[in-house]
Order: sequence, then structure tokens, then C-alpha cells
Amino acid sequence: MLHRMALILLVEDDRNITAALSRALSEAGHVVRPVGRAADALKIVTEERPDLVILDLGLPDIDGTDALRMMRSVSDVPVIVATARRSEADIISLLSAGADDYVTKPFSGGHILARINAVLRRARTTPEQATHEITVGELVINPRQRRAELGGQPLQLTRREFDVLAYLAERVGQVISRRELMNEVWNQARIGEEQTIDVHISWLRRKLGETAAQPRFLHTVRGVGVMMVDPR
Repeated sequence: MLHRMALILLVEDDRNITAALSRALSEAGHVVRPVGRAADALKIVTEERPDLVILDLGLPDIDGTDALRMMRSVSDVPVIVATARRSEADIISLLSAGADDYVTKPFSGGHILARINAVLRRARTTPEQATHEITVGELVINPRQRRAELGGQPLQLTRREFDVLAYLAERVGQVISRRELMNEVWNQARIGEEQTIDVHISWLRRKLGETAAQPRFLHTVRGVGVMMVDPR
């Protein structure tokens, strides 16, 4: 099923890949804005506000990971990174820099379209499509405005961090497995990639002012998953 038309910024300097991807995305009903340089991409992100960015890391002017960090400093646009890097350390680095998802080369048109649809679906809906504020102790989450505060101070969260936090906060006292988070928040069941969940939980703990050894909100249930707890 096709989602509504999206403006997709394709940042890729290989003309053959650009042509093939542009054709596949256009046939799927999207509008494609192809560029070959990171500097041009940054300008379009700020001026044209695309719905999604596909970012190749091997760009001629700026390293793709640096370009990703620069995008994140000015925009919360969803970014799918296209990379030939496959190691866990590389993937964690990309997620840490602000990627919403990634595809490893080579990939098919059907594969990238599935990833695009999943990311756009997450970006266009708030967790549980909730309209009410969620309060857990000093933590206040506004799903509609996608804002979270702790003790009255705003939390600087990535899109994915916010989605994970809101999903857990809606289910205080329930143990949520990593597989459930992958299915419900990522809308994917990628076997062997649940470590992505651990990375995001670790980042959330840091921003909530806690650690795995001394948790306040996020408690790990060994061998099962993680549970949001009201610390009061």
C-alpha cells in the first residue's frame, strides 16, 4: 500500500545509482530531489524542508557522517543512510550521529521503498496517536508536540529516542521486550539487530540522569526487556 506522496531528498554522487533510485521512488509516487554534494543537501534541508533524506556516506565534499551531524543540528527530518559499512561499531556510530535507519549496499528498490514507508509512517504519527500528556514522576511527555521535560527542563531527544521513551511511558509497570520495541517503534523485526534497542536505552538513561546500575525510570529485567517505573 502506498503512502501519500513525499518529497525525498536523495544525496548520492553516483549517477547510475541516482538514476535508478529516482526512477523507483518516482514510480512509487514520491517527488525526488537528487543532489550530489552534502553542501547542497544541507541548503535544501533548511530551505525546502523535505519529508525524508536518503544520504550516501561517500560524498565528494563532506564526509557523510559529518553531513548527517550537520543536518541534525538544523533539522529533525528523517534520514536513511545508505552505506557499505556493516560492522556493529559503524552502525552504532551512524545511529549516534542521528540516522533514523540505514540500508547496506547493494540494495533493491523494493528494499529501500519498504524502509522509506516505515520511516515515514513513524514520522507522521505520534506514539499511540496520543493527544494527552503522559506524566511519570517528574517526567512529562507531550506526544502531539513531541516534547519531553524532566523536572521542568526540556529533554533534547532524537526522533527515535522520543518514540522509545513515549512507548515505554504509555506502559508504566509493564516489561517490554526488545523485540516488541523493534516491532512497534521501528515497525520492523530485524533478527540480530536488537542491540540497536540497547543503544537507544543507554542514550535515554544518560539524558534522564540515570545509569543501568542506578536506574530511576528505566529498569532492565534481565533476559526479558525493559520497564518504565514511576520513581515516586
